[in-house]
Amino acid sequence: MIAVLDYDAGNLASVKKALDFIGVENKVASSGKELKEAAGLIIPGVGAFGEAKRRLEERGLDNDILSFVKSGKPVLGICLGMQLLFEESEEAPGVKG
Repeated sequence: MIAVLDYDAGNLASVKKALDFIGVENKVASSGKELKEAAGLIIPGVGAFGEAKRRLEERGLDNDILSFVKSGKPVLGICLGMQLLFEESEEAPGVKG
């Protein structure tokens, strides 16, 4: 099962619809527990780096994503979702990815 991360900053409906269309088992996930059950993770994203990072932190998902990445399971970041995997962004100086 592929988890599509819901952190209230992504275009997850389009990603979920695409996965459904090609027959990939998936679930919209918004907790660390759901991420642990997934074989892969997609982090969609539309919006501003700083605001998205704040939303991840509020939900405690920043550490969950880091743990998932360290597990060696595949991760796909789309647009802002990929940017959040970097150490920082020029868009939001001082905000760590």
